[in-house]
Amino acid sequence: MKRGYRTLTVLVLVALAAACGEKPKEAAPSNAQNANFLGCQVTDTGGIDDRSFNATAWKGMQDAKQELGIQIKVLESDSQNDFAPNLQAFVQQKCGLIVTVGFLLGDATKASAKQNPNQKYAIVDFAYEPKDVPNNNVLGLTFSTDQAAFLAGYVAAAVSKSHKLGTFGGINIPTVTIFMDGFWAGVQYYNKQKNANVQLLGWNPAKPKAGLFTGDFTNQDNGKRVTETLLGEGADIILPVAGPVGLGAAAAVKAAGGDNRMVWVDTDGCVSAAQYCSLFLTSIQKNMDVAVETAIKDTLDGKFKGGVYVGTLANNGVGIAPFHELDSQVPQSIKDEVNTIKQGIIDGSISVKPSDYK
Repeated sequence: MKRGYRTLTVLVLVALAAACGEKPKEAAPSNAQNANFLGCQVTDTGGIDDRSFNATAWKGMQDAKQELGIQIKVLESDSQNDFAPNLQAFVQQKCGLIVTVGFLLGDATKASAKQNPNQKYAIVDFAYEPKDVPNNNVLGLTFSTDQAAFLAGYVAAAVSKSHKLGTFGGINIPTVTIFMDGFWAGVQYYNKQKNANVQLLGWNPAKPKAGLFTGDFTNQDNGKRVTETLLGEGADIILPVAGPVGLGAAAAVKAAGGDNRMVWVDTDGCVSAAQYCSLFLTSIQKNMDVAVETAIKDTLDGKFKGGVYVGTLANNGVGIAPFHELDSQVPQSIKDEVNTIKQGIIDGSISVKPSDYK
């Protein structure tokens, strides 16, 4: 059964003020001109309330509504069968920009873009070869999340008391495993620098088929079950890369108590899943909201270009969140080292490639 439309209609408020001798202030003309622009988002199966990447992309849409004065709509996909119909529905509504969210929407977005050369698209977490989108009407919004995950892996390795970390993904796809690759590499870098032997359970880039995955992005019980297994094997910090499934992981970590902690993904977990903030060592963030709002603004300004945007540590497209309630558990020396490592990644002197840490 379809969730249907959630429509947010812009209310244009015009205030006319006339103080003695003062010229009335006028509303920014750009917002008035933008009022007829419709920005549209199609989610993947995680839904708009996934507290992860769908929600973050939607925040970018909401920010565009607030700051640019546009109208916005969203269609949620209950299954992959909804992708094509949802896209077609928005094409028919003549959206100024259709934003699709997630790797799973790659094929459907490409097909729609080929069939509708005058429609502009942006897709989060996917990029095409030029030959795949000959109309140049799709902007891929991609993120080097392995860079931020590297930093998180280093911190987690430094803080772990059991010297065992755990991770799992929702589905074995590149936009999931890039987090796990970077996290793994960060742990290996810590081991190399400190002559340590911190282990990461659930993922080895050299054996991707043996990685730990729940097979979905929705079933929180699966996240809880897998996390209980990792905790049982001695891991005391868990990295779920699985959207809402990660909330099941958080429930398991909270129930286990003790010194068990988590690393969240996509958003700052202390904002998107505040009820579990006390568990979050940090979060591996990709600033999809900024990328989405920028894509909308460029479209409004007539600057839309197909191709690929890449968010990095250098352009603040990715990063790690503050340590929040666990700040005191991260030694200042480690914080300083993380800042140094960040600069090393930016200038290329430190690699985040797992192949460099075999």
